[in-house]
Amino acid sequence: MTNTSFTDHFAKVAAHYASHRPSYPAELFRWLADQAPARKLAWDCATGTGQAAVALADYFEQVWATDASGSQIEAATACAGVQYHTAPADCSGLPDQSVDLVTVAQALHWFDLERFYAEVRRVLKPGGLLAVWTYGVFQVEGADTVGIQALLDRFYYETVGDCWPPERRHVENGYADLAFPFQELKPPVCAMAVDWDLDDLCGYLRSWSATSRYRDQHGSDPVVSLSAELAPYWGPGCQRVVWPLSIKAGRI
Repeated sequence: MTNTSFTDHFAKVAAHYASHRPSYPAELFRWLADQAPARKLAWDCATGTGQAAVALADYFEQVWATDASGSQIEAATACAGVQYHTAPADCSGLPDQSVDLVTVAQALHWFDLERFYAEVRRVLKPGGLLAVWTYGVFQVEGADTVGIQALLDRFYYETVGDCWPPERRHVENGYADLAFPFQELKPPVCAMAVDWDLDDLCGYLRSWSATSRYRDQHGSDPVVSLSAELAPYWGPGCQRVVWPLSIKAGRI
């Protein structure tokens, strides 16, 4: 069973994705490990370049990390205990009832949910856990953030706004409209936070599929002009960048 309709939105930005995507908070993975029935095997579906898979390896004996994008898998971070495979979300390659935990970080909105959930039910052990999460528009904290945030919001909603795929709306509303037919648990409240200089921020913005699509359509990098506008506000040092997580977790 395969999903033949897969569109690789990240093939052209895989290197930026690997280098500039923020890390998920450690408290999330500690909580997931505590909730799982055992710590033998975790499946990180749509792993991208392995941000969540590498973190899971601290808690699980083996992590099976899959992504339908071969470009993402090629750029994935090597880690002991993590096995990377190119595979669609509905065809993991795992045996029946073999998995303690399934995770999907920032990717559920791309899936055929009926087919994916069927695969989750097939591979999870009794009492096994599915956890999905997403993060939307980030916020900048600290001095001069009003000017910074206005420029970033304009970039997100106006400059590259038309270049986001329709599924992006699910990210923006924290997966509120996506079906999740499992016995839900109450997840921890947590967020990602980094201290970035302006170059770090620009690298992250270039990892967006919408930025890549804008470059293809217009023949120019929109981050260049944004960086020039941000520089007087950002300064030579770092600013605090925060993404609240929207998390859903449940058992079969």
